[in-house]
Amino acid sequence: MISRIDLRGSVTDPRDLLPRAEFDVEAALEKVRPICEDVRHRGVAALIEITERFDGVRLESTRVPEERITAALETLDPKVRAALEESIRRARIVHADQRRTGHTTQVVPGGTVTQRWVPVDRVGMYVPGGLAVYPSSVVMSVVPAQAAGVRGIAVTSPPQKAFGGGVHPTILAACALLDVTEVYAVGGAQAVAMFALGTEECEPVNIVTGPGNIYVAAAKRLFAGRIGIDSEAGPTEIMVLADDSADAVEVASDLISQAEHGPTSGSVLVTDSPELADAVEAELKDQVARTKHSERVARALGGPQSGIILVDGVEQGLAVVNAYAAEHLEIQTRDAHAVAAGVRNAGAIFIGRYTPVSLGDYAAGSNHVLPTGGCACHSSGLSVQTFLRGVQVVEYDREALAGIAAHVVDLSTAEDLPGHGDAIRARFDWTVPGS
Repeated sequence: MISRIDLRGSVTDPRDLLPRAEFDVEAALEKVRPICEDVRHRGVAALIEITERFDGVRLESTRVPEERITAALETLDPKVRAALEESIRRARIVHADQRRTGHTTQVVPGGTVTQRWVPVDRVGMYVPGGLAVYPSSVVMSVVPAQAAGVRGIAVTSPPQKAFGGGVHPTILAACALLDVTEVYAVGGAQAVAMFALGTEECEPVNIVTGPGNIYVAAAKRLFAGRIGIDSEAGPTEIMVLADDSADAVEVASDLISQAEHGPTSGSVLVTDSPELADAVEAELKDQVARTKHSERVARALGGPQSGIILVDGVEQGLAVVNAYAAEHLEIQTRDAHAVAAGVRNAGAIFIGRYTPVSLGDYAAGSNHVLPTGGCACHSSGLSVQTFLRGVQVVEYDREALAGIAAHVVDLSTAEDLPGHGDAIRARFDWTVPGS
């Protein structure tokens, strides 16, 4: 059901040996380019035709009427509403503490540099649909943007045949709980094009966030520069670093929890205990047979992106963990907190047996929009900072400029950019003090 990789005694760079999902965004670019160009030239008409072709529904308008959003909340299961409200409450607590404050530094008397943090004007948020419904992704995207002070927030999600070609009502209800009234029934690369280019019904945005399939990621790459993006999100992944103190039933259930997202999801166990590896493998066979989405889970666990990795000890396990840079990393070892301190590369770290990834997916207060495919070695998950820009405000008076003028002129001469120096001389009747 799941492959094994034995790294015990190995001195080879583990990055070349670790399981990873195939995710060729470059190849997908050529497929999405004509779709995006169609949206550029024909706007809503193109979106309606593309949606009919790919999703099998005919839209009258891409925008969801506000009354439908309100109605979705009114008919929402009270238990689901309570769970979403608590998820929102916890996420707001965490993300409120992420907001940066500006500060002013006096470099010299009369010369200051102020750092201001300014929210982007408008954000487009992609909420995936397909094998599952993700109201939690609405929460994870909207809450940090609101905490940052973004004024324009638009959400899009693929239309669903089962709901008359509309957005899934649970997603609409989540939008209602967050006071988001601008929602579109558009999915795939065409949704990113809509946000990036704008249409008759949707104004263009500054940033597009949210996970999606490979075509969504390719469209993000296509428009990067015209818009900001959070990441080119690939298939979800979980890595568990465990020793013989871990519970095989719990480890297996955590691996399955991410595998049920889809057949390309990655589930990886790193352990120095062959006995735990055997026990987890036995548990996987038993639990997969009993889980609702057993077919897709089995495909995910049996794919090249999943595996059990044997290491000599926790130290080598940490080297593997840092090389893999998992989206979700669980530490289930003795003294898990101390072990977690050795992790440098991960989207989010979950410490101990009572902090499963599922908690972070829904209600820990953390954000579940995280870097995938090893990008956690250089990128961060979605946060308030995603929606803020640092703007430097510089102010010098005459005396402060005079004190540095000669150095500026000398540096401009060294770089053979005399106009830079002349801009300084012009303020001192062409005579720079000290020059």
